[in-house]
Amino acid sequence: MLRVKIQESVDVLAFMLEGRLTGEGAEHVRTLVTRCDPEMQLVFDLTELMFIDAIGEEVLLLVKRLGAKFIGETSYALDVCERLCLPLVSTDALNKRVFGGSNGNGSYEAY
Repeated sequence: MLRVKIQESVDVLAFMLEGRLTGEGAEHVRTLVTRCDPEMQLVFDLTELMFIDAIGEEVLLLVKRLGAKFIGETSYALDVCERLCLPLVSTDALNKRVFGGSNGNGSYEAY
């Protein structure tokens, strides 16, 4: 099961992924990303992911090509970021721009 939490500010769209980024769930994330405003900076927090299959890796590589930055605070997430050469961003910088601000309005989507 995959859980996606989305936080939005004026110029940043942050996805917090929890669980397993596999198959149909990964395709759902791809659909969410392709419907986003291309002017928004995409940030993906992979810290709470437990497993990523080949389709999930393809989705992460796609969002990397779209200019996304990544957060990985666990050894598994950091390993995925290193293996796929995903650019990391500081959680402090993200919190100031999205999660700590008053402009964010999050929504949950479970898959």
